[in-house]
Amino acid sequence: MRKKPKLKNIHTVAQSRIFNLESMDVEFSNGSTRVYERLVSRGNGAVLVIPMLNDDTVLMIYEYSGGTDRYELGLTKGKIDKGETPIEAAGRELKEEIGYGAKTLTFLKTITLAPGYQSSETHIVLAEDLYEEQADGDEPEPLEVVEHKLSDLEELTYKQDLTEARSILALYMVRDIIQSRKG
Repeated sequence: MRKKPKLKNIHTVAQSRIFNLESMDVEFSNGSTRVYERLVSRGNGAVLVIPMLNDDTVLMIYEYSGGTDRYELGLTKGKIDKGETPIEAAGRELKEEIGYGAKTLTFLKTITLAPGYQSSETHIVLAEDLYEEQADGDEPEPLEVVEHKLSDLEELTYKQDLTEARSILALYMVRDIIQSRKG
């Protein structure tokens, strides 16, 4: 049976404007102890939005990614501001990043990236019934918006510039949701 371990001696090892790196002593129910380190997000989580023009056309963006030092193809995403719900953040990010609003925003799932050592959560939201509307955002440069077809998802998944697991997962989820609607 799973019994949640006891956390002891939690302390900050390092800090950045986005993360705290914490060390913690973990004591398991069988008496074993380990030292864990984790990245603890200082924010309110993030949203990842799948903007669908129609049942087969998704709007994606090229955005510079510091971690890989290249432009990556991905979905609209961003942090959730204080006091904002994931749905509100999704609507805002759409307008800021791709110049569209959505009449229908549907929460799909909350995911983590590496729960063994990272606390941040991403809320996946499907955006449908899009309409043009722009809002000022915090991007350092305009983002390139491109259309892709869900019917070509297997080919799209293997593109060299689409490596973000969150985006790939979300695209497969939405493809399955749309296919199940068609019966």
